[in-house]
Amino acid sequence: MKIRGIHLIILIGFFMLIFGSANLCAEEESPTASADVAVLSKYIWRGYELSRDSIVIQPSMTISYKGFSGNLWGNLDTDKYVDTGEDHDWTETDLTLSYGKEFGMLSVEGGYIYYALDGDDTQEIYLSLGLDTLLSPSLTIYRDIDNFPSWYFLLGISHGFEISEKVSLELSGSISYLLSDDEDGYPEIDNGVPTCDGFENFHDGVISASLPITVSKYFTITPSLSYTFPLSNDASDEIEYLSFRGNDDSFLYGGVTVSMAF
Repeated sequence: MKIRGIHLIILIGFFMLIFGSANLCAEEESPTASADVAVLSKYIWRGYELSRDSIVIQPSMTISYKGFSGNLWGNLDTDKYVDTGEDHDWTETDLTLSYGKEFGMLSVEGGYIYYALDGDDTQEIYLSLGLDTLLSPSLTIYRDIDNFPSWYFLLGISHGFEISEKVSLELSGSISYLLSDDEDGYPEIDNGVPTCDGFENFHDGVISASLPITVSKYFTITPSLSYTFPLSNDASDEIEYLSFRGNDDSFLYGGVTVSMAF
């Protein structure tokens, strides 16, 4: 099933209906909702270049209630580098359903992600563990259970610095390990040629800086800048092979996100 623009509108309406119904029924705790739109210079996902020489627009909406959350996220490529045969610029819609709970300093979240893509759709399940301590370390394990069978392990840290009452600086970094059962989607590359094996090694690292600026009680504007790079020679070969020009393995990109929470 493809989730395109019209499906996105329907699903947003569905989430809003849930939000409204739950708000009428709940007296002690109300659901929360947030929406944001990111305008970025490039779309990078897990080290892979998914857009080039174009601005991407990525809207997102989340509704949460008592630990349960539903999120819709999309990507609009304003000038696609490669003609995929589709007559639209909307290249992806992701639906995420999750549940999270805190146990003292430990937070645990599990969830399901449906990726509606220009090509083959796919699905993932994931488990995330986080510690409320110095640098906020977290470990997330993703398992693709559909068209691109693989494991993706992501270890991240982050820290925030308050600059003023309405402005803060947030720094984050992550490293990953990719274990693929799919030699087509995530191939091992030897001398520029795919082998018959799937990728298995440390994959991509990311360093990011963002500057959330509180405009009002409900609105925040966040400029951000990120740099992603391979963590191994195998990753460099694979990311280069899958890049648009076949010779890029690291990327610098940034943009601005406008967020609303209520």
